[in-house]
Formats: sequence, C-alpha cells, structure tokens
Amino acid sequence: MLQPIVIIETDHMTGRKKLGTTLGFIALAIAVASVILWFRQVNLVALPEDRTLFVGAFVISGVLGLAAFIVGTRWYGGIPAVSAVIAGVFMTAMVYISPQQIADNPVKVGDIIPQFVALDDSGKRFNSGALNGKPVLIKFFRGHW
Repeated sequence: MLQPIVIIETDHMTGRKKLGTTLGFIALAIAVASVILWFRQVNLVALPEDRTLFVGAFVISGVLGLAAFIVGTRWYGGIPAVSAVIAGVFMTAMVYISPQQIADNPVKVGDIIPQFVALDDSGKRFNSGALNGKPVLIKFFRGHW
C-alpha cells in the first residue's frame, strides 16, 4: 500500500521563502523606480546617450526577480518577482532593438524646414508650405523607440 508523502516546511525553508519574497519586492522596487525615471526622462526629451545605467537597473531587477524564484518565495512574493522580470526584460529589449540615431543632416534652429506633408492630430493633411514666411516652432518627438 502506498503511503502519502507529506512535506513539512522547516524553519530553514521558511527563511528561504522570506528571503525570496524580499528579493521579489526589492526587484519590483528597482524596476518601478527605473521605469518611472526612464519615462520622466522621455517626457523631458532628455534621455542620456549612454543608457548603461538604465539598462543595468532593468537587468538587475530582472535578475533579482529570477533569484527570488530560485531561492523560493511565498505566493505573494512571486507577484512582484514576475512583474520585475517582465519589466526588466521588456525595457532592456526596447532599449536595444530601437536605438535613436541622429540624422546626417539635422535641421538646426534658424534653418528653413524642408517641405513635407503629414497628418495632423485631427487626421487632416498638413502641408508645411502653408507656414512659409512665418516664425514657427515645430517639435518632433519620437520617444525612445
């Protein structure tokens, strides 16, 4: 006759689960802080050219999230750990697959803008030729990807 196997959680296992849960919350805190700072910089159009610190923070949050699972975590520690892993992987991938590049011949302040036709925010065609002879500030914003 087969006997059921009963797993008893020991103090050693409880300590590991507490450590894993703590790592999960630390990972989420790093991910949230770095993502908020990233999008704050995007909003200010002030992302640094060298994004190593951002990428490092994204990677660290993902690694700590994974470490939380390796060490072992309580059920509620798994939620921030998974969130940190997802945020870390997603943000790192977005930085590396979509680098911004400066054009070979960018328009400078005071230059005459090249002629272009585009859709405005109402979906109507806009021709830059309609602005000839008028001082205009045009801000093109692409974000970081």
